[in-house]
Amino acid sequence: MSPLSRRSVLAGLAGIGAAAALAACGEEDAGSGDSGTEPVRLGYIADFTGASLMAIAEDKGLWAEHGLKPELKVFTNGPLQVQALGAGDLDFGYVGPGAMWLPASGKARVIAINSLGFADRVIAQPGITSLAALKGKKVGVPEGTSGDMIVRLALQQAGMTMDDIEKVTMDASTVVTAFGSGQIDAAGIWYPLIGTIKKRVPQLTELAKNEDFYPKVSFPSAYVGRTEVVTGKPELVGKVLAVLKAANDQRATDLDNAVEVTTKFLKSAPADQLRAEADNARFLPSAELAAKSGDGTVNGWLTGLNGLFKDLGKLPGVVDPATYYDAAAYAA
Repeated sequence: MSPLSRRSVLAGLAGIGAAAALAACGEEDAGSGDSGTEPVRLGYIADFTGASLMAIAEDKGLWAEHGLKPELKVFTNGPLQVQALGAGDLDFGYVGPGAMWLPASGKARVIAINSLGFADRVIAQPGITSLAALKGKKVGVPEGTSGDMIVRLALQQAGMTMDDIEKVTMDASTVVTAFGSGQIDAAGIWYPLIGTIKKRVPQLTELAKNEDFYPKVSFPSAYVGRTEVVTGKPELVGKVLAVLKAANDQRATDLDNAVEVTTKFLKSAPADQLRAEADNARFLPSAELAAKSGDGTVNGWLTGLNGLFKDLGKLPGVVDPATYYDAAAYAA
């Protein structure tokens, strides 16, 4: 499963029928044992950040421990899951940072932060050693993704705008091919795809990374719920949060085991690819996430992200995270 799927905010807008078709494929029966009591439908993406908590919950028997009978559905991206939530086909789902504008626009509600992403880079061909040198150059950009965001942030920091470059809109897989063949001078892209590009262009340069803008601008992924479920079934939300927190703490404590368990869960995903994803993300213990939810840190992450979505034209303004993330509920 391509890692580009977790970042795309443009794919999956073709209709509910497409969402249902994609949901029906892959490991849809994973974790659907009969040992729980209350049914719950959850979506995930088949990469490390999008599937590791589901994998750990199944491996450790956390669903049954908290009285839940899960029906897990695999999706290729976050927007499709939000569509399925809206159609009543899912109760909870997972979105990467590129799709966080959807809960901010009222399409779902965030129930838990999953991870902070540090995999995005602005890369350039050998010999291009500064952002200023990108002026007038061809830059591949998967539009509306975290790759798009990192390019905009980097240019802004360098006193430039998208008008200073020749933006070439392409999907992430095309970026890999185009950069490797020298058709573009630079790109906004992420690991592990950069690892693939480096096999072709080992001397490429990395001009900017997420770490350069953290914590002012962060790239969180999250678990979201259908608004009617979050507001109308607090006990179910509490059970799901208990599972997510327990699995999250297992992952934060032993990342090596989390990679191993997720590799088995996904079956088709190479362990080295999952490891590369894990190494370029930050996984905070639940107690720390609870504290940061309570002291406003998480709201700060979301506010910074909303500023980017405003610049991308996804939001009309910077939305108050309190309208779609109940920090107190997670902290409790």
